[in-house]
Amino acid sequence: MPDVGRKTTSRMERALAAFQKNGGILRTTEALQAGIHPATLYSLLEDGKLEKLSRGVYKIAGHRQLSNPDLVKIATRIPNGVICLLSALSFHDLTTHIPHEVDIALPIGAEQPRLEHPPFRAYRFKGKSFTEGIESHSIDGVQVRIYSAEKTLADCFKFRNKIGIDTAVEALRTCRQRGKIKSNELMKFAAICRVKDIMRPYLEAIF
Repeated sequence: MPDVGRKTTSRMERALAAFQKNGGILRTTEALQAGIHPATLYSLLEDGKLEKLSRGVYKIAGHRQLSNPDLVKIATRIPNGVICLLSALSFHDLTTHIPHEVDIALPIGAEQPRLEHPPFRAYRFKGKSFTEGIESHSIDGVQVRIYSAEKTLADCFKFRNKIGIDTAVEALRTCRQRGKIKSNELMKFAAICRVKDIMRPYLEAIF
């Protein structure tokens, strides 16, 4: 006869591994998409191996609180993306705005990601405007790809009609006040993003 107990244990281990891969947190729909049977979820809850955070959202019991669960989840679920614009500004502490969704850059032609949570907004970047300026930061043990501060500033001026010119100027001024801006890098990315002429009057006024 088949060892039912061993099969059940194996299913639970695979389920917990799926949770670990996604930062320790999954929504019900995401768990089902990962191949976790509802009965396995209930068993893990009854055994105290999962905790219910809210309706349809579960986490591994005792799992440490993530410092930035949204960025971690985006990085694990959309590995070809790069955190950009307002989300990158927030990471570099260059804006007073609180992003309500994660801004992520994707290369032209990439498939639109399917992800219910966290909310995100995908932008399409082409050529060097996508590949240049990428940094890898370890967040909660996960490598997250984020554009550098200088690349993000250039991107913000490129997408000024989407995020607002005031937000871009505020970030540029904040970066200058902190003395952390690398002018050569900024101008390199401004050229790549084709916004040198747009940025010039603001650079002259601030610098």
